[in-house]
Amino acid sequence: MRHHLRRQLRRLTADRQYQVVAASAATLMVASGVGVGVAVTGDGSDLDQPTPAAVAEQAPYAGDLPARAELSAPQTPAPSLTTPAPTATARSQSPAPTATASSATSTTAPAADLTRTATPKPPASRVLDHDHQSQITYYYCGPAAVRNALSAMGLARTQDDLAVRLGTTTMGTNSAADTTRVLNQVVDGSPYRTTMIPGNAATTAQTERLRADLVAAVADERGVVVNVAGTTTDLAGGWHSFPGGHYVAVVGYRDDGRTVKIADSANPAVPTYWLTVGTLADWIASRGYSA
Repeated sequence: MRHHLRRQLRRLTADRQYQVVAASAATLMVASGVGVGVAVTGDGSDLDQPTPAAVAEQAPYAGDLPARAELSAPQTPAPSLTTPAPTATARSQSPAPTATASSATSTTAPAADLTRTATPKPPASRVLDHDHQSQITYYYCGPAAVRNALSAMGLARTQDDLAVRLGTTTMGTNSAADTTRVLNQVVDGSPYRTTMIPGNAATTAQTERLRADLVAAVADERGVVVNVAGTTTDLAGGWHSFPGGHYVAVVGYRDDGRTVKIADSANPAVPTYWLTVGTLADWIASRGYSA
């Protein structure tokens, strides 16, 4: 009996050791992820076979486990094979240059200056109002002509005052250069110039120059003084003769200067008359005028 008990005790001891070892192995297998479950009976005489359900609960099958490289390396998406189109923002960062008026490379011709206006054309006819006065001595034709021309501009001067300025003597006034000088002393801006017509008759060019000068001066409201010599006939048939020389004023024109109005201080009965510009040019020949 004692022998039987001792043998049962040894068997229990051996079975207990086997159960501990088996349990430890099962635990180790579960912790390592192998996925094998072991069921131990109470007496350890038989072991249950591993079941697929127990394995599924412990870990995925080996075929479903990720590779070591996949677990350790960051997952980078594959690069796209297409290039995205530039966005509107990218285009707006580099706007196309715009042309400016101050560009140094501009080839545009400058615009015409529209503020400048052409010089107005003189009227076809113009006659100036003047305060006519006959000469007070036989040799004062020079001072009287200058005085009448100045009166057309509203400038009043006496014949005696002008005679002193002109250097007039009983022999008269020397030349048109003197009348130009005195006119410029009185009129602001010194607009007068002396033009001589040498010879016994005026040329066509000299006549045209006289016409242009007379129109320009009278259109500017300035009377003109001319130095004449010889005999001429006006458009009304009047006869005017000054062999030793004479001074008269021009105070108007008609037909674009083809006829001119003369203010003559010699004869109070005929203070003014009209001449053609050609007749006047020939009358001035060998002398000159201030315009």
